[in-house]
Amino acid sequence: MGKWISVTRKWTDSLSQSWMIFCLSVLLLLPLVIGLGLIVRSMPVLKAYSLSALLFSSAWSPMEGAFGFWPFIIGSLYVTLLSVVISAPVSLLAAIYLTQYASGKWMRGVYLVIDVLAGIPSVVYGVWGVIVLVPLCGDFLAPLFHIHSSGYCLLAGALVLAVMCIPYMLNMLIEVLRAIPVELKEASLALGATYWDTIKKVLLRRGASGIIASLGLGVSKALGETIAVLMVVGNVAQIPRHVFDSAYPLPALIANNFGEMMSVPLYDGALMLAALILFVIIICFNGLANLLIVKAHRE
Repeated sequence: MGKWISVTRKWTDSLSQSWMIFCLSVLLLLPLVIGLGLIVRSMPVLKAYSLSALLFSSAWSPMEGAFGFWPFIIGSLYVTLLSVVISAPVSLLAAIYLTQYASGKWMRGVYLVIDVLAGIPSVVYGVWGVIVLVPLCGDFLAPLFHIHSSGYCLLAGALVLAVMCIPYMLNMLIEVLRAIPVELKEASLALGATYWDTIKKVLLRRGASGIIASLGLGVSKALGETIAVLMVVGNVAQIPRHVFDSAYPLPALIANNFGEMMSVPLYDGALMLAALILFVIIICFNGLANLLIVKAHRE
């Protein structure tokens, strides 16, 4: 009887381990499968044009066979980086206040707000952007700089993205700062450091890797967002000269034109290439974030 139980346990353990290894393998292979699928679907346009001509050309006229992705790449990078520049300081300072100064009631209330903001559909953010941010940019902010703008611009898209990124970044930053041992703060204060110096030189340095990971999550979220940005950014294939110019990010390009691609030669491959470019950009940003995390761990 004891031998039978031992054999059964071995088989159960072996089956459980095999199932977990299979799930892990699927997870690890999924990005590779997605990338290969996009490459295969992009081959028609890659065979017709050189990669440099596709990436660095500004001419976009599918009816005439012109597929220049440079304005869309620049639009994606601009709106993403601007949104992170807006949301990162807000999230970091809010996380510092909540974990180091605020009471528990504040923390519970903020978690409720984070859950609500994270659960709002992106189309609702887009509608809010059209109702509030577009008039704000076009009627109030742009005239301050003597610039005429319709309001459907890079800044409106960045503001919408910033609001959408804050719940994810703030939640992760709170957990990072709360995980730092309180003994480090107490030791710094005992040595005569001020509270703010302790935060800057002890807590932020200790949590540097987690902070970088939070910012990387915000960048990935901003790069992949589609509907809300599509509704407020203007969708004009041009390189923005300033934040009140319209832009056309890669996700908006794919979402706007995917239904029309079958009627134009090479359009299918061009949109798949746009998805592949976005995929590669996200991988590059995540790789850079991981390098910074490794560097922070070493320091």
